[in-house]
Amino acid sequence: MNHDAYENSYISGILNAVKSIAIVGASANEVRPSFFVTKYLIDKGYRVFPVNPGHAGKPIAGAMTYASLADLPEPVDMVDIFRASSAVPAITEEILAMDPLPKVVWMQLTVRDDASAARLEEKGIKVVMNRCPKIEYGRLSGEIGWNGVNSRVISSKKPLLRQGFQSFGIRAR
Repeated sequence: MNHDAYENSYISGILNAVKSIAIVGASANEVRPSFFVTKYLIDKGYRVFPVNPGHAGKPIAGAMTYASLADLPEPVDMVDIFRASSAVPAITEEILAMDPLPKVVWMQLTVRDDASAARLEEKGIKVVMNRCPKIEYGRLSGEIGWNGVNSRVISSKKPLLRQGFQSFGIRAR
């Protein structure tokens, strides 16, 4: 797979299919991007499991935090890696030890490891690198366009009124 460019259909297919996400490197610090992404994905209806060994047993954005992927209470559809690229090979080992395997491994902005991606794809896991699911969700749903950002998506969809925010949404709630 070409990880330098992704089709919108590939990204939206992932965001529509997954229901549960483990965020490795989630932070309890409300000004950190990993906290904001965790909260955003929870608000969009995903079941989110923050993974942070220093915060295990405490909530992040209202979701209980776990020390490792092996400690998760149930299987997840996607693992979102919010760690440096140098940490990806070790996290890949943890992912490949999961049973069942997740359907998707997503690496955040600036995070890329082609060797790990190849190993994951050999096991049938879809991989996204150097992208943010929050940004991609907002871009593909048209929400990001409200801020004057060119999302490269044209839509006549009206926003869905949901509790606490308005959302074009790409997922049925």
